[in-house]
Amino acid sequence: MPYYSFDLVIGEEYKNQGGLILENIEVAADRADQLATELSIVHPELKARGCAIRVTSAENAEVYRTPLDPVPSWMGRGH
Repeated sequence: MPYYSFDLVIGEEYKNQGGLILENIEVAADRADQLATELSIVHPELKARGCAIRVTSAENAEVYRTPLDPVPSWMGRGH
């Protein structure tokens, strides 16, 4: 199974959030979405800064990116 690394993207800076061995890119993308949601709750100030979570492969190629900003449709906007 492939290894994926997760980074918090703040402007041009990448902050390592760890890595996981996962079945495939779909599972890695789901985990990145979960991490983005968790970080946006714990650190709401990051949403306003246009931050994202990126996923890179073992070859250090970016394979997925998700912003911290989107609000899930089931939550609504509330403001």
